[in-house]
Amino acid sequence: MNIAANDPQGLAEAVGRRMMSRDTAAQSFGIVLDAIAPGLARMHMVVRPEWVNGHDICHGGMIFTLADTAFAYACNSYNSNAVAHTAQITFVAAAKAGETLTAEARQVSATRRTGVYDVSVTAGDGRVVALLRGNSYRIKGEVVRDLSETP
Repeated sequence: MNIAANDPQGLAEAVGRRMMSRDTAAQSFGIVLDAIAPGLARMHMVVRPEWVNGHDICHGGMIFTLADTAFAYACNSYNSNAVAHTAQITFVAAAKAGETLTAEARQVSATRRTGVYDVSVTAGDGRVVALLRGNSYRIKGEVVRDLSETP
């Protein structure tokens, strides 16, 4: 598939496919990319029984992983390599084993080198489980180097 550099949506989708093809961490957690667009990503995962802590709720680290992954896809959606600089999460409600959690990351602001993203993690019934604010930093390189050879 040949993606034109002037097709922001097509480029974001190519970035999402390329990142997911190499993202063994997301794959091992069962994280699925539902949607990606410039500055936005939506992903979901099902809470596994082995992720439940001593309070019989999903361990916060697993929720953070989902939120952080959506943040990563959103801030790389422009095809400029970006990494997390900082991220802060607030846990709002508990999640239980078997629930599907969805993280939606949205760009709040961006400069040439930095970006700010808000991520909302919700459960299937619509309740907010966690809120993450992430700051990204652009580094050298591109996710998809040759647009004529996108996955």
